[in-house]
Amino acid sequence: MQRVITALVLIPLVILVILRAPIAVLAAVAGMVALLAIREFMELAQHYEVKPFPVATYVFVGIFFITVAVLGGQPTGKLDFRGLQFVIAATLFAALAPFAFLTLGMKREGLSSSYPAAGASTFAFVYVAVPMAMLVDVRMTPTGAFMLIFLMVVVWSGDIFAYFIGRSIGKHKMSPRISPKKTWEGAAASLLASVGFGTLLFHNSVSISAFLIGNHLLVDHQFGLQPDPWTHESETWQIVVLCVALNVAAQLGDLVESAIKRGADVKDSGSILPGHGGMLDRIDAMLFAIPVLWIYPMWHGLP
Repeated sequence: MQRVITALVLIPLVILVILRAPIAVLAAVAGMVALLAIREFMELAQHYEVKPFPVATYVFVGIFFITVAVLGGQPTGKLDFRGLQFVIAATLFAALAPFAFLTLGMKREGLSSSYPAAGASTFAFVYVAVPMAMLVDVRMTPTGAFMLIFLMVVVWSGDIFAYFIGRSIGKHKMSPRISPKKTWEGAAASLLASVGFGTLLFHNSVSISAFLIGNHLLVDHQFGLQPDPWTHESETWQIVVLCVALNVAAQLGDLVESAIKRGADVKDSGSILPGHGGMLDRIDAMLFAIPVLWIYPMWHGLP
């Protein structure tokens, strides 16, 4: 029951932020979610006898999200200067991270802990902060709001069907060493649900976008869905491929976080979300799916 109540509260809030929040607010929310998830990751790392640099990592991630928000500006096209700015910023911060944390590690009395600590802090940045910043960058594209709703529908529908089908008829274990409850039946149901709901949303994309704009649920018409490139019948196969890629990435993201928790010998990454565990538990699938969605507008815009 707690799981359902938490979902009923969070889902409308997430959708509202995606549709109505200015870019700066969305970046702040995404940054806060990233910091909460990174905090949980830091605690997991200590189960591996690694003591990262929590405060320095939080500051580093905070500066990164401020940079993303400042570079955001006005929503523009696909493979453009805005996208290039994000790539440069993310690459620069990812390259600086190991140097910054290794330099900080030199101050530790036990130097043998410096390298593992710097590795954990750097990994936390790349694993959590970069994908969450990609989410903000996707929102800046002309169809960004709808694309993020599309992402949520594909990932959430897959997660729901995997959970219920896996519990009811699942018999063949998918990865018993990492996640004993996951089954191939659940994985297949997840994939079919993602493709089905994603394709259905695609075919009704323009009417849904018109409804959102007509009811003032979008902060700017530029963020609404345009007839091109989503509504051509010939491109249905591309949406199917995208749904499959997003679902596979999401399931891998879930398994990776399960492996981290299994290695740390803990059930949940935290307890901030009743019925769902920690923030990292809630966004683990998204962390792998967001980069796939981020690549799509650039790939689609290429000749």
